Amino acid sequence: MAIIKWEPFREMERFFDDDFGMFKMPALGWDMAVDVFEKDGKVVAEMSLPGVDPDNVNIEVEDGHLRISGSREEEKETKDKNYYSKEIKRGSFERIVRLPSAVQADKAEAEYEKGVLRVSLPKKEKEETGKIKVRVK
Repeated sequence: MAIIKWEPFREMERFFDDDFGMFKMPALGWDMAVDVFEKDGKVVAEMSLPGVDPDNVNIEVEDGHLRISGSREEEKETKDKNYYSKEIKRGSFERIVRLPSAVQADKAEAEYEKGVLRVSLPKKEKEETGKIKVRVK
């Protein structure tokens, strides 16, 4: 009779990898990841928002933060669909990102293409430090 080495951690891995419906954790929620980078003197933020109507998205810049909020319409469950799982998040969402530098909020531009929202914010020019000459009496 052959002796087989028991590897308890491998057994645990296999247990959680198997398709046990009650143990599988669905990927619930919105993918709220935002890429922020600088390009051509602008701070650019990109966010994946598939299935969202651009009219339902609000973009605000305030106090060095970019706030993206909105909603995806709730699809009513109907009796002609027998769901096996329902994991796509619907309803409202919000993401606030701290901007890496000062921007000109009034010149912000946003575009929504193929499910990706791209917000471009021109950086502010460096302001002069308010140097004044102090006269000593």
